[in-house]
This record gives sequence, C-alpha cells and structure tokens, in this order.
Amino acid sequence: MIVVVDYGVNNLRSVVRALGAAGHEATLTTSPDEVRAADHVLVPGVGNFGQGSRTLDASGLGAAVRDAAERGRPVMGICLGLQLFFASSAEAAGARGLGLLPGEVRRFDTALPVPHVGWSQVELTPAGAGHPMLREVFRGEPRFFYHVHSYHPAALPEEQVLGTGTYERPFPTLVGRDNVIGAQFHPEKSQRAGIELLGAFARWRP
Repeated sequence: MIVVVDYGVNNLRSVVRALGAAGHEATLTTSPDEVRAADHVLVPGVGNFGQGSRTLDASGLGAAVRDAAERGRPVMGICLGLQLFFASSAEAAGARGLGLLPGEVRRFDTALPVPHVGWSQVELTPAGAGHPMLREVFRGEPRFFYHVHSYHPAALPEEQVLGTGTYERPFPTLVGRDNVIGAQFHPEKSQRAGIELLGAFARWRP
C-alpha cells in the first residue's frame, strides 16, 4: 500500500493522480495508523514550513512518518514535504521538522527573482548515479523537472546530495539516505519525467 500523507496542505490529490498515471494506486490518508502500516509513504506539499510542522506534530502524522522511516519503509518527500524532513528551516525560526535528514533549509541567496519558478535541468551527482531508484529514471542523462520554491536543502553531507539543479548557482534538489529520499521539485507537474520518478519510488525496495 502506498499512502500520501494528508496534513492539510495543497497539491496532494495531484500526486495521487500522478502515481495512478504511473500505474500505482495510492491512498490519501490522515491516519497515523495507515501511515505506519504502509509499504511506501509519500509526503508532498506546498505551503509554509511552520504551519506544516505544527500540523504534522499535532495530528500524530509526523511521528508516524518517523516510525515508518525508522522501520526501513521507503519514505519520499516532495517540495515542502522534503523540507519538513529536516530539523529546521530559515522560513520558520523555532519550528521543528522531522529530523530525518541532516542539514537545513535555506532561502535562495540570489539576485534572481525569488521564488524560483519553472523547469530546471537536474543532474545526478556521483551518489545519485549509483542510487537504484534514480538510475532507471535518468539513464545516465540529465532530465528536466518543474520547480516552484523559495527555499532549498543545504549543508548536507556530500554523499546525501543525489541531484542538483541550477538557479544562478547549483543547489541540491534530490537528496536522501538509506530508505529516505526527497525531491525539491514537483514530479506531479513534471510530465513524463515526473511520472517515471514516482513510478520508480513505488517500485523501490531499499
């Protein structure tokens, strides 16, 4: 069973539909018990880090996602969902994320317009090129994915940066370790490449 965690943010049903387009049925859930029982857990989202972290905490869904990750279940975050995998974000001082990944979330430091909106080429790092879920999607070549964000992962160990995009300068946009993976971009808005990525996640057995 694949569950998409419903913690009251936007863009959840489009992820369920994109998984369906990849040939995999997913359930949108507000139940911590369903999250703990799932084979795969997906945490998407568009919104504010502070509000998202408070909702995950108050609903018990955050603890359930941590439990699933600790038990070795494949867990994926998308956009805000990925940012919530970190312990903190510059967007919301004092708000506590899930702490599934080391590092932090920073706002773009650039003269370009923020948020970064649009298609960006994503290139795998050496660590990403060796990742079993990503190899089948990228097939040795960069691919384009749709981004909408003002913040991005930062200060990760090098081996946990799996793919980079560029907005004036490179930034981590695919990150992960062990059974946890995250995309700063939106697979559900990224046409064929995004559907392939979600399908690869649904088949992934870390």
